[in-house]
Amino acid sequence: MESVRTVAVIGTGTIGASWSALFLAHGLDVLAYDPSPDAEARLRAFVSRALPDVRRQEQPSRHGRLSFSSTLEAAVAAADLVQENGPEQEEAKVALISQIEAAAPDHAIVASSTTAFLRSRIAAGAKDPARVIIAHPFNPPHLMPLVELVGLRPDAPAVLKAFKFYKRLGREPVILKAETVGHLANRFQAALMREALYCLEQGVADVEDIDRAVRYGPGLRWAFMGPFQTYHLAGGGGGIRRYFRHLGPSQVKRWESLGTPDLNDALKEKAIAGVEAMLGDVTTEELETARDSNLKAIIAALKISGT
Repeated sequence: MESVRTVAVIGTGTIGASWSALFLAHGLDVLAYDPSPDAEARLRAFVSRALPDVRRQEQPSRHGRLSFSSTLEAAVAAADLVQENGPEQEEAKVALISQIEAAAPDHAIVASSTTAFLRSRIAAGAKDPARVIIAHPFNPPHLMPLVELVGLRPDAPAVLKAFKFYKRLGREPVILKAETVGHLANRFQAALMREALYCLEQGVADVEDIDRAVRYGPGLRWAFMGPFQTYHLAGGGGGIRRYFRHLGPSQVKRWESLGTPDLNDALKEKAIAGVEAMLGDVTTEELETARDSNLKAIIAALKISGT
């Protein structure tokens, strides 16, 4: 962490702006670049709103400085770490990472926020692919602690350095031992969404009740306990060993009944209509505000409980 004082943020949309607020709140200087005409104004507006939330959690000895660069090369020229947040299009991301890596100092880590792409593919155009890693956050990264790290190897220097860096920012980095499409947590989300759409398609429940079942059931546990701990408790005094012995067969039966929906226009419209009916006049901005407020409360409660 001490060796990273300046971070270049390339792409300042939803994820890049949130990263910027986190870095600034921890005393790091941020050099940002985004080719959109109004990108700087939107970034500064977001940072001004988000900084107080992060600064309440951390009180660094200094606050970082935010600068907006006119070119990508200028933004990365003095960076110790580059956080790339470009469009989620593989060819564009390969070209962008290659451009960043060519212009950044030799010691700088190039960290991509890509949601799903394989590290080996997006680093294909780099001269030194070993310093290109994936550092995938959950949205919004200035509040959500998870950062998924994928490197050339789990013990590669760039990965270990990045682990320490994000840990010092109050994040919870997870190092993947192998690359896979969607990394780790998004695969879990994809599995849940597939079954949610399947249940909607089959008429098991409507959109609102599917969301309510998750919110007021397993979602509450998932805030502080993962699947293996959850099933360990499901086994009672014998833990997960007893669970597999006594309830493993019923788990297999449930797996066999899971389905894959046909994501055709009719199902899409059914899902869209359900979401619109559920939310009514609530805007996306209002929903984001409620989400962030609840996230802050949950995070605060977990810290208090020592979980």
